[in-house]
Amino acid sequence: MSAVLTFAREPHRRGAVRVESWWGRAFLRAIEELAYDDNQLSGARSLARSGRIGGLVVETGRFAAAVEDERGLWTVTGSVPVLAEDAVAALSEVVVATAERTEALLVGELPLDVAEHAEEAGVELVPYGEELTVACTCGYWHAVCGHSLGVLHQLCWTVDRDASVLLHLRGAEREDLLGQLRRLRQPPAPDAAVAGEPTRGQIDDVEIALDAVLRARHMLEE
Repeated sequence: MSAVLTFAREPHRRGAVRVESWWGRAFLRAIEELAYDDNQLSGARSLARSGRIGGLVVETGRFAAAVEDERGLWTVTGSVPVLAEDAVAALSEVVVATAERTEALLVGELPLDVAEHAEEAGVELVPYGEELTVACTCGYWHAVCGHSLGVLHQLCWTVDRDASVLLHLRGAEREDLLGQLRRLRQPPAPDAAVAGEPTRGQIDDVEIALDAVLRARHMLEE
């Protein structure tokens, strides 16, 4: 069963919230494709900054949050397509290819070359606009209301801060990816080696990076 990630209510913000990462900007473009017009987008951004959106809940393929406005309290739910099992396996192989990629994943980063190599393997990491499905209890006439767009903006900010949330949403949970890494530690039999697979030395380098990042995290949390 997929783990459920919960995030605290975003505080009220007076100024614009900048999306810094390439994956965050790609996700933001997907959100903008859903809006009815620029006025709706502007209102959704204001709502997202207002502090009136409750804590965000994210699990594989789904997300949800409550939204309060002058008319009442509404519930927004949404979904994105989940990557197939073979796509997650392909992504794991891309990540494990270098120690730097694994270390980046552990600290919430998603190197652009990971996405490029994954795309070459047929794996699209960031959903496009039509793949984002949202619903709200407010009964708005258009398919996507301002409440839904506001929640999507907060989801975008969360994803921007930690790329593993995006992977979790897509069905590539970090623990599963690390499990794939540990399985790849086992060296193949000499007659079973396949060109292009990670060598023992590469896997050892990834394990060293993994250990270093986990130790650093533990020290920071003390």
